[in-house]
Amino acid sequence: MSNNHSNLLYSMQLLQQGIHNRLSAHFKKEEKELNEIFSSVKIEEDGSVLNDFIIKNKLTIEEYCTLLIALVPHVQPSFFENIIHEFLPQGGDFAEFGAVKGANQRSILPTGETVLFILAGSSMPQRLQFQQLFGPDHFFYKQNILWLEHVKEGEPVMSGKLLLSTEWVDKFLFNKETAPKFSPGFPAKKLTSQMMWDDLILPPQTKEEIDHIKIWLSHNQDLLKDKNLSRKIKPGYRALFYGPPGTGKTLTVSLLGKEFNKEVYRVDLSQVVSKYIGETEKNLEKVFSKAENKDWILFFDEADALFGKRTNVSSSHDRFANQEVSYLLQRVEDFPGLLILASNFKSNLDKAFTRRFHAMVHFPMPNANERLLIWQKSLPQNLQMAADINLNVIAQNYELSGAAILNIMQFASLKALHSKEGTVCNTDLLTGIRREFWKEEKTI
Repeated sequence: MSNNHSNLLYSMQLLQQGIHNRLSAHFKKEEKELNEIFSSVKIEEDGSVLNDFIIKNKLTIEEYCTLLIALVPHVQPSFFENIIHEFLPQGGDFAEFGAVKGANQRSILPTGETVLFILAGSSMPQRLQFQQLFGPDHFFYKQNILWLEHVKEGEPVMSGKLLLSTEWVDKFLFNKETAPKFSPGFPAKKLTSQMMWDDLILPPQTKEEIDHIKIWLSHNQDLLKDKNLSRKIKPGYRALFYGPPGTGKTLTVSLLGKEFNKEVYRVDLSQVVSKYIGETEKNLEKVFSKAENKDWILFFDEADALFGKRTNVSSSHDRFANQEVSYLLQRVEDFPGLLILASNFKSNLDKAFTRRFHAMVHFPMPNANERLLIWQKSLPQNLQMAADINLNVIAQNYELSGAAILNIMQFASLKALHSKEGTVCNTDLLTGIRREFWKEEKTI
């Protein structure tokens, strides 16, 4: 942290001197090149996050300065005003500097115009050249590091506020990764599990399909280095998990993230799907744009709501609903990481999606032998099981999912604790089984 603080202080002093030089040249009506404005930049391997980032990405002086301009308001709010005040002690408009007032921030905030003024002054060729810093092909934009806020139609693009990603602000200032918070701006929740692969009982064919996904997670980057295949395959992987509720779809996604040290985010469809035209795509774009450079696993549970079949167009609503599906097709194909959809029924999804899946993994209801294993792995360690309990008979007689079995064992264990005897009895297990069947409107 001390290296970070020292480096931030040096960087701010460097930027302060550069802006001072630019303002001095501006008011003297002098033209100065960028290397004259920033004449003594030293980037050394000092262990600071900022310098490591600059060296790793081989930032040019203009990229380095743009990054500092975006970062400074998060450290010293009055930074720009203090420098400008030296040259305009009476205040007044300074349109060339291009900054704007924030909604909550009382001091000025930099815009694209601010960057162009500091880097290029009034030099038209350089101003046009440095606009490329905010283009869609620049790695600032591609990696969701910094960008310009959208402006109203008809206003200059460079008048947009300069925005630095919250994740990168935390990384540069505190050297820590900050997980995005669930909100309307990011309608997805982090998915974790304390369970292990041994806790998950799956049939052999399902296991085999999961193993194929593990192989992709292990070797995809090596495959993309192949000179021939890298030109022909896309970097992402798309899988459909389908089968009845409680058969392990969500748990499998969590365990994949856990094994490969990747964060898993489950998209909250209640926050995504909107009755208003175009809003669903906007909500999804918030997730995709944040996730595409993070090496996350994206998980769409109950995906039928988003990826359902297109309908014949009989109204404007149908037409726009079909446009949503078309947007999703493109976005799903472009996502560079692992994307998993879950559905109870494979047939509910549009065929255009199913053609694009690399894997379609069936999670069936467990058979009697698998149910027995699940019962055995669900036994509490701190409670006794009554002598008349025969798990083999229970497994044979009652078709239940893994999640249902766990619910039953939790119910029976709580009853045992409440009775103070510390023994799980057969009657409570059977009551728990009835309760699970009632939920699904089935009879024993």
